[in-house]
Amino acid sequence: MDWKSTIEKKVADNKVMIFMRGSKEAPRCGFSARVINVFNQLEVPYETEDMDQDRELWETLSKLNSWPTSPQIYVNGEFIGGADIVMEMYKSGELKEMVN
Repeated sequence: MDWKSTIEKKVADNKVMIFMRGSKEAPRCGFSARVINVFNQLEVPYETEDMDQDRELWETLSKLNSWPTSPQIYVNGEFIGGADIVMEMYKSGELKEMVN
């Protein structure tokens, strides 16, 4: 699979795109669950992709973003970071402004 093209398409097609462990219905790590909780509270549409489905997906995302961990979150086509950054942006109100 050409993960770079797939990632680019998913990011372009979704206002919020979350690459994470598991799915929005069943996150498989605490960091992913916290991020899902934040976006559910903001009541904005978002999509997820399970990074565990293919080691090459992890490697491609890590190279693209210089970010070795999950989740990896894009908003409005821009990589914004992981769970800690999203939590800080949520608490400050910056994330709500960004998604509205």
